[in-house]
Amino acid sequence: MEAIGHAGTCLGILASDGILLAAERRTTNKLLDEVSYSEKIYKLHDDMATSVAGITSDANVLINELRLIAQRYLLTYQEPMPCEQLVSTLCDIKQAYTQFGGKRPFGVSLLYMGWDKHYGYQLYQSDPSGNYSGWKATCIGNNSAAAVSMLKQEFKEEGLGLSEAKRLAIRVLSKTLDMTKLTCEKVEIAVLSRVDDKTKITILANEEVTELIKEFEAKEEENKKAEEKKKQPSK
Repeated sequence: MEAIGHAGTCLGILASDGILLAAERRTTNKLLDEVSYSEKIYKLHDDMATSVAGITSDANVLINELRLIAQRYLLTYQEPMPCEQLVSTLCDIKQAYTQFGGKRPFGVSLLYMGWDKHYGYQLYQSDPSGNYSGWKATCIGNNSAAAVSMLKQEFKEEGLGLSEAKRLAIRVLSKTLDMTKLTCEKVEIAVLSRVDDKTKITILANEEVTELIKEFEAKEEENKKAEEKKKQPSK
């Protein structure tokens, strides 16, 4: 749990027309080869993706296991595995690692976003103990408590679309991340939506993320000026 608390922030938001996962990219050494640099968001199968916070090597093992479970189900039943069933199956494995001697639990929390024909869009979170739960919006990793309390205040259940969810994600990350200025190099955003009866998982391009950050900064500046105007005594 300590490793998860220090890991880069990951947040998920469930919108009416899709799901969004946003993850903080930790500053990496400029000498590091980009090919071997692990991203924070991984595709599990056509209808599902996950974001991780914690020990990356543990996460890689779990992600391989998730992909295998999903493919075995597809091979057996000729249809994609329901989201909750996949999360639940992995959590059974994680729980076993907390119970039997000679093993340590996996030091990683996961956020899953997915779509299935039973419940539509879904967002789940699981922790090292094997517990999992469904969410409308949540956050894991560093400063997650501050992000969750902000999401509680700002999340509107009625008619929250993906475009508004993107703005909300940028707003929450800029207020909770330990950095002076949010840049597209520091954040990775993935969106899951349905297009022509097919699930589409897209990682936003740097240009789009930069545009969202600029829009947020302009709004903040506007609000700042309005506040200062209010404080000025009227003549």
